Amino acid sequence: MYRSSQNNRQTQVIAATQPNERLRRMFAVQVLVFLLIVAQATVAFARSAPDSFADLVDQVSPSVVNITTQTKVATPVGPQGIVPDGSPFQDLFRDFNNRRGTPRNSSALGSGFVISADGYIVTNNHVIEDADEITVEFFDGTERVATLIGRDKNVDIALLKVETENDLDYVAFGDSDVARVGDWVMAMGNPLGQGFSVSVGIISARNRELSGAYDDFIQTDAAINRGNSGGPLFNMQGDVIGVNTAILSPNGGSIGIGFSMASKVVGPVVDQLKEYGEVRRGWLGVNIGNVTDDIAEALGMDTPTGAIIRDVFDGPAKDAGLQSMDVIVKFDGQTVKDSGELVRLVGAAPVGKSVETVVLRDGDETVINVVLGQRPDPDAMAQNNAEPEPAETSTILGMELSAIDQAMREQFNLPAEVEGLIIMSVDPDSNAAEKGLAPGDIVTDAAQKPVRSVADFEAQVDATKEAGRQSLLLLVRRDSQPRFVVLPIDN
Repeated sequence: MYRSSQNNRQTQVIAATQPNERLRRMFAVQVLVFLLIVAQATVAFARSAPDSFADLVDQVSPSVVNITTQTKVATPVGPQGIVPDGSPFQDLFRDFNNRRGTPRNSSALGSGFVISADGYIVTNNHVIEDADEITVEFFDGTERVATLIGRDKNVDIALLKVETENDLDYVAFGDSDVARVGDWVMAMGNPLGQGFSVSVGIISARNRELSGAYDDFIQTDAAINRGNSGGPLFNMQGDVIGVNTAILSPNGGSIGIGFSMASKVVGPVVDQLKEYGEVRRGWLGVNIGNVTDDIAEALGMDTPTGAIIRDVFDGPAKDAGLQSMDVIVKFDGQTVKDSGELVRLVGAAPVGKSVETVVLRDGDETVINVVLGQRPDPDAMAQNNAEPEPAETSTILGMELSAIDQAMREQFNLPAEVEGLIIMSVDPDSNAAEKGLAPGDIVTDAAQKPVRSVADFEAQVDATKEAGRQSLLLLVRRDSQPRFVVLPIDN
């Protein structure tokens, strides 16, 4: 009996604990669901418009500044008024003529923002360009004279410095790469000389290019007007993700299309200006172009991607073994989508760095390590110089081609460094004529191979046919300007 009752009691205890275990499990699940809902709501709240931007404005306003410049401009001297002696207008004309040619002050207005407690300030180069005096007005109304530390005209950025006894409020650069189209942003500055002003909007587009080789603009519909130049574009955390630089407008006022240079471009530029007083960009030493659909088909590429090399100058690329018509598809671990992206990647890389560069050559990917140099003046870049093959002539693909000898150089006024095959004539009914090729054009490369003789060209035509391709990619120069031409071939 005792054992039986003990067993019964044990059974009762087990039975009593089972509902409690279920309740605990149910409660845990409910808590987990609740936490997920809260997390999703938090994310949704973070990405939605806040009830007010006032807290963010209070947070960053002390770091935003107005910038005023003074520049002495000489009044142009033109024809002087002449009046008869004794005329009642004689004194008036004398004063007017005396003022002509006298320097006068010209002022300009812009914006900027403090990036360090010791007084470094970022603005646009065009705001302070040619200024004789730069004055910075802070949010509390105090003014200080600023010194120019350095500038970069390529991305329109300048770095200023003011002397201060006390630490200044400042803001930091954020990661513009994580900003998405549709995210809220806030612009601050000195539009039309009205003083500190705030506007909000969203990111309308990313990776816009306007006119510069290193452009990477964020497009926004936050109101940006004249005077906003150099001011910050904030994300909702108060980080600077762009520098307000330009607007697209038919009347000079905001129509909701403004452009801010992305912080991923500005940040490294500012760091170099602070350290060196100038920007030291990496340099490959190549002239590049985009890979078109025709070029991709001629090279057997699945998609038109990468940057194709037109020229290799004396410098890092030539030293490393890069060649004309190589297609650069990866640079320093980054996939290269087009020539513009390669320019930005190279420019952002430090001088002296050994960079792994992946090129497509003869249908295969080849890894070449290039030690980047510092970009020189364009006039300092020289092309290859070698003796041409003896002259020979042949008609191929509707073109009469000839190797270049001294007689050809004199006839067509060709520089000594030019190499390749010169087009003597073009069949008017040929694909070559349809593609715009003309006598005097120089064919320097075919199918990613240099051609210095007719035999070289014929070999590339044969190799292309054997590979089963329907077209041949040529690198052609006219007046020293390179361009790519894709010619169909008969198999």
